[in-house]
Amino acid sequence: MKTNLTKAECSSNLKNVIDALYVLNGKWKLPIVLSLVNSPKRFNELMKDVEGISPKILAQELKHLEQNELVVRKVFATTPVSIVYEASEYSETLKDVLRTLSDWGAGHKKKILGR
Repeated sequence: MKTNLTKAECSSNLKNVIDALYVLNGKWKLPIVLSLVNSPKRFNELMKDVEGISPKILAQELKHLEQNELVVRKVFATTPVSIVYEASEYSETLKDVLRTLSDWGAGHKKKILGR
């Protein structure tokens, strides 16, 4: 990223980041997407994979991610009904963001812990 941005470029970048954070805000959305990028899952499988999230919050986050076309909810007409969540094709656009955040998180942990 350039360090000498014009005022207009800086303002545009800031608005873009605010828009992205609006969609991805909170501590659960990116871990949910990351879990689903690895493989489609049922609700209880996601509960186990994303440790610490409550069922109520998981349901809310899945609904928000679905509204923003990052997650696809598939309903199967079985008895009882089966519901599977999977990452959408659009969620692939987050691949570089997730990789960069993972790398940064690992480096930050080393820096803070001094290892």
